[in-house]
Amino acid sequence: MTHPSSIWVIGDIQGCAHSLRHLLQQPALQDPNAHFIFVGDLVNRGPDSAGVLRQIQALGKRAQTVLGNHDLHLLGVAAGQRKCNRSDTLSSVLTAPDADALIHWLRHQPLALHHAGHLIIHAGLHPAWSLQTVLHLAHEVEQTLQSPHWQDHIAQLFGNQPSQWANDLEPIARQRYTVNALTRLRHFTAKGEIDHQYKGAPKAQLGLTPWFDMENRQIETPVIFGHWSTLGLYMRADVMGIDTGCLWGGQLTAVDLRTRQIVQVANQDGPLRPN
Repeated sequence: MTHPSSIWVIGDIQGCAHSLRHLLQQPALQDPNAHFIFVGDLVNRGPDSAGVLRQIQALGKRAQTVLGNHDLHLLGVAAGQRKCNRSDTLSSVLTAPDADALIHWLRHQPLALHHAGHLIIHAGLHPAWSLQTVLHLAHEVEQTLQSPHWQDHIAQLFGNQPSQWANDLEPIARQRYTVNALTRLRHFTAKGEIDHQYKGAPKAQLGLTPWFDMENRQIETPVIFGHWSTLGLYMRADVMGIDTGCLWGGQLTAVDLRTRQIVQVANQDGPLRPN
């Protein structure tokens, strides 16, 4: 088996297919043995979500992705359990001739990946979770998404409650909390609850703590995440945030896991403004 000479982790794309194509064409990413891991939010808000999914599928075994909140929202809409929002741009997937195949592929992707000594997720983690706990909780949700009757069960994954983690949560509540942490989390409140309101960069005066600054974090594995465009490129030994706001006119970022080399391209799809 040929081992990848480089492993590139790529930030939130959100339907910006031209930007993804431009990034993959950069000389540093041209190695035919390179491997690509995507931090989720492949779809929505940008102009060509279907084109993004097809590009990643075309990479075959050279590519892996975790699911983000927008990806799960698409699955919920496809299952008939959620309605499109005014700002959604999911029709390129939902009306595509290969829509069933795209949805099937997407719902079989994981919520967390442990690869080359790193944990890749979309958003955040509860500080009490170890690596094995994260992978176990993610697997529970993955089983729901991949089950034969997934359309009937996916609705239970959406909602803001419970907002606080407990080891004795009932199975449905545990899966919902897992989804909210892994795909939506940015800050915890002073009470240790997930804050679902504030989406800006960290501000100490708000009384909120970024998930990666919580005390007594149990996980020792470096974590790579996206989801937080207002945080921007954030590089520490233990965490890397790589959502650099391509959708909003920023850049699409790739980081080599082994060398931490950064490659960025400017938005090629036209910037959007937050609603």
